Amino acid sequence: MTSSTSPAHSPVSAPFGSWKSPVTTQLIVGETIRLGQPAIGAGGIFWTESRPQEKGRTVLVRHDADGRTEDITPAPYNVRTLAHEYGGGAFACGVSAHGVHESFFSHFDDQRIYRIRESEAPEALTGIAEVRYADALVDTTHRRLIAVMEDHSVPGHEPVNSLVSIDLTTGAPHTLASGHDFFSSPALSSDARQLAWLTWDHPDMPWDGTELWLADIAPDGSTGTPRKIAGGRGESLFQPAWSPSGELHFISDRSGWWNPYRLRNGKIDALRPMDAEFARPQWVFGMRTYGFDSAGRIVCLYELEGDTHLAVLDADTGSFDEIATPFRAIRDLHVHGDQAVFIGSSPTADEAVVAFDLKSRTHRVLRRASRAQADPAYVSIAEAIRYPTEGGAFAHALFYAPVNADFKGPAGALPPLLVISHGGPTSSTNAAFKWSIQYWTSRGFAVVDVNYGGSSGYGRPYRERLNGQWGVVDVDDSIHAARHLIERGLVNPDQVAIRGGSAGGYTTLCALTFRDFFKAGASHYGIGDLEALARDTHKFESRYLFRLIGDYPAEQALYHARSPVNFTDRLSSAMILFQGAEDKAVPPNQAEAMYQAVRAKGLPVAYLLFPNEQHGFRRAENISRAFEAELYFYGKIFGYETADVIEPVVIDNL
Repeated sequence: MTSSTSPAHSPVSAPFGSWKSPVTTQLIVGETIRLGQPAIGAGGIFWTESRPQEKGRTVLVRHDADGRTEDITPAPYNVRTLAHEYGGGAFACGVSAHGVHESFFSHFDDQRIYRIRESEAPEALTGIAEVRYADALVDTTHRRLIAVMEDHSVPGHEPVNSLVSIDLTTGAPHTLASGHDFFSSPALSSDARQLAWLTWDHPDMPWDGTELWLADIAPDGSTGTPRKIAGGRGESLFQPAWSPSGELHFISDRSGWWNPYRLRNGKIDALRPMDAEFARPQWVFGMRTYGFDSAGRIVCLYELEGDTHLAVLDADTGSFDEIATPFRAIRDLHVHGDQAVFIGSSPTADEAVVAFDLKSRTHRVLRRASRAQADPAYVSIAEAIRYPTEGGAFAHALFYAPVNADFKGPAGALPPLLVISHGGPTSSTNAAFKWSIQYWTSRGFAVVDVNYGGSSGYGRPYRERLNGQWGVVDVDDSIHAARHLIERGLVNPDQVAIRGGSAGGYTTLCALTFRDFFKAGASHYGIGDLEALARDTHKFESRYLFRLIGDYPAEQALYHARSPVNFTDRLSSAMILFQGAEDKAVPPNQAEAMYQAVRAKGLPVAYLLFPNEQHGFRRAENISRAFEAELYFYGKIFGYETADVIEPVVIDNL
């Protein structure tokens, strides 16, 4: 899909939703990869690539000083940890005692840590055990890794999390810190004499309340008594890191916004107070939003009104210099000397691994997530909207109008609207280019991507709007986004659908069950039964609902009242459900229960269960099938013929 595909003729009038689009599922999944957590390490720049065409296998990739890009991990090795189920922080890079570049990674199949050296096959470092590792760093001084360990060895009990060292000769783990429900973000000072890390305990999630700990390291590698530096209930901390001069930095939302702080001479200093977010919800390990250049200045990311900005902060002088880039969304920043690397995307280009020279302020794209380039004639650019919602509050969303150079809607007609509710729910969407949205807009759909109350990026009070109100505030804000667009005369009020995955699937199911507003909806591995989720989900999220709904089982009646599966008699809309058979975050029995209930109600419903998929689909054929099935479903419900040739979907009660 390049600019050469742009037509020279006038667009043809055709019903919205029926437009033929160059944005195919083959383009989305066959030519697209997921890029992850780039890092500058010994031997080059590293990142991960999750490849749908290889059944979702995640590969460690390196770009070396000679400009060569190569896979570091051969098949069948899969660089992915299951710590916290969501993973992240699955690899680390270092230099051996003999000066040889070596990398360490978690292998998905057995969750062991493997070591790989140049021109050598991977070798297992850790032993066979029911444990998972994440957030590893290389302690060269003591010839060990320092990592988070999640121990699943006791059946029927919650996993036990701790901070451990792993000897690079024997692979044996040794406990450095324990006694908290969760650990993350170990940070070793450059002289290897101090170690910082984060902890939190039930019922908090890391964006609710965390603690920053610091311990001295003896010459033999043992740690002294840890001392708490900051944090607690009601304060979320993020990414402890050491400056070149040996001062500990971190991000805190104690002001109501995630801002940078520094520990100096026993005193904590606010470095840049502003109404912007310098951190993000820590859903996975290995997240980074700042680092230090060769002069000790802080190179950082911050979010403001849905866009990500890159800036340089001098903590001593207070100067704050924003760096202009073409990117509207940037994540996973890593800084080393005067070089930075991150994953960035613009309104018209998909995500890419970007190497950034901090002196010349120029950048190079090392790898794009998609080999295909978007043709502007088929690209819809996000319009940020702020609109009124319940209780006099305001919510945020991104609106995408239908765009296709070959087609236009019939005179006087308005497009169908897809309301997207993002996952999390403590997460957010942004204005970066997404093939998954262009798939719909290039076929004649309007899309509104909602950052409902509870989303990150707008400060802690906005995040906390959802506390105790999940299934209410998110639904209100989604409906009001649609009403706002209807009032502006931009969309067809009779063809409004809602879709979402995971937590967004719960919002979708609530909207279809408890409100009579949407014509149809699509739930991707969404939650239908809150009680089942509270009982069955994994440790990391096992108390998440305590904040979003209420204590369980003390508030069991409220869980029942907010569970769509218990009130299918209120349903009046068509529904399609997508589910991974191996999903542990939201088990398949929830989708199956919802499907059976809707089917019994006599409403149009379809259910697609994908074997060998977990929470979020990774295999190319399944991602493709999900897109096409949803398009087919809307065509049958809204009454248009799709231009795509799609394998029919079994829709009960149609």
